[in-house]
Amino acid sequence: MSLEPWRALLTYPGFSGSLWMSLWTGFAATVISFAIAIGFAAAWRGTRVFGLLQRLVAPLLSVPHAAVALGMLFLLAPSGWVLRMGSPWATGFTRPPDWATAPDPYGLVFVLALVVKETPFLFLMTVAALNQVREREIVTTARTLGYGPTTAWLKCVFPLVYPQLRLPVYAVLAFSLSVIDVALVLAPATSPPLGVLILRWFNDPDLSYQFVAAAGAVAQLVVVAGGIAIWRLGEWFVAALGRRWASAGDRDAFDRPVSVFSFAGTGLLWVSGAGSLLGMAIWSMARQWRFPDALPSEWSLANWMRRADTMIELGGTTVTVGLASAGIALFLAVACLEHEKRDGLRPTARALWLLYTPLLVPQVAFLFGAQVLLVAAGIDGGWTALIWAHLLFVLPYVFLSLSDPFRSLDERYRTTAQCLGLRPAAVFWRVTAPLLLRPILVAFAVGFAVSVSQYLPTVFAGGGRLETLTTEAVALAGGGDRRLIGMLVFAQSILPFLAFLFAAGLPAWAFRNRLGLRGLA
Repeated sequence: MSLEPWRALLTYPGFSGSLWMSLWTGFAATVISFAIAIGFAAAWRGTRVFGLLQRLVAPLLSVPHAAVALGMLFLLAPSGWVLRMGSPWATGFTRPPDWATAPDPYGLVFVLALVVKETPFLFLMTVAALNQVREREIVTTARTLGYGPTTAWLKCVFPLVYPQLRLPVYAVLAFSLSVIDVALVLAPATSPPLGVLILRWFNDPDLSYQFVAAAGAVAQLVVVAGGIAIWRLGEWFVAALGRRWASAGDRDAFDRPVSVFSFAGTGLLWVSGAGSLLGMAIWSMARQWRFPDALPSEWSLANWMRRADTMIELGGTTVTVGLASAGIALFLAVACLEHEKRDGLRPTARALWLLYTPLLVPQVAFLFGAQVLLVAAGIDGGWTALIWAHLLFVLPYVFLSLSDPFRSLDERYRTTAQCLGLRPAAVFWRVTAPLLLRPILVAFAVGFAVSVSQYLPTVFAGGGRLETLTTEAVALAGGGDRRLIGMLVFAQSILPFLAFLFAAGLPAWAFRNRLGLRGLA
């Protein structure tokens, strides 16, 4: 036993800078994402804009983090699409300038990419939480007292929904503090977040760095735990200020600022996300695209034809692991929820914390230990290990996606079927499953999308033998062929979209002749 790995960690050149980069980018991304999601719900709830965003949130949420990061890289880089569209007529540039824009030394683009991905998740969690409170009645009562709609929502509704958002916010904070795939693409190389340093040490040929990496993994866990503790202290401070503000009598001072901020922030995120993915799709079909042309001068599908074997192999691995992990997760989630219904059980807060554990604990903090166990069991680098590693992170999302629709299903359907003599298994297959077909398929699509986006679990469990679209795209981000990266990002993005399309289309087709079930499709 020795403390030498910890001494080496604390004295490693650049450790303090990496620690600071992790903390500031993680908190900045979480605070901005949370502010935009809550602000939009407060200012635009009940409007057509809110309904439109609800319908559009699934496609952006399904796009893997690495795909967004790579798209942002080629959108905001010195030779990226944004500068191309303004050159040379506005900027005068005929060659890419020597600017450090993406990645930038302060991690601003890194934070932007995280916000683009985390805001839709928090928005979706906020919508789910609003369904648990009598929001309309509360806001109407507050407005009869002279409060503006946004102020009424923030003073009366937000305190009721935040307890249900606490765990999702903690999960976003933990992810932002420890994310690696996005950091490998967009974080500054000279002072990367702590997770990137840990991955470097794990992959170092000098085996003595394995101990430093292990110490770093524990330090990453401490950073996340400390970050959650700081956020919890911030909750108490904001609650004290909020109580004072709620009783101060201000009626509508924040209505317009919150409305403008949330609308502008949401618009910027959608433009950034859509622009980055569209740019990568164009790169995948470009034969010649020189700076400063806004669009390729020559188009071709030869890139896809030439790389067809590689794409089929990587895509096959990605789809196989995604279908297997999402299928197993769906079976476990449905079985657990059906067991709740049959035995009249109610989930406790302890069970919810257990479910969120894989999302709250940094991946790098335990995946290396899991890899050691897989090596000892002799199954590392195989399909079993890879599917299991993905299942750890797929299961919580599948369960959370399905739990609310399953638990809110009217119990009278089950009771009526049992009164007609059906056994519990028949009740599930002939009543519950048809009524919940769309939520079940959406939960499966969510699990598949989560599996497609997994980078670190694939690196550790795959052992370099099994590669997916995500791992290959991140590996090429440093200087690979932009056309190939565009193809990988496009394939990464289209697979989850097809899963959600299937989840929406199958119920509509299955219930085409059943008027009473069309509303559920």
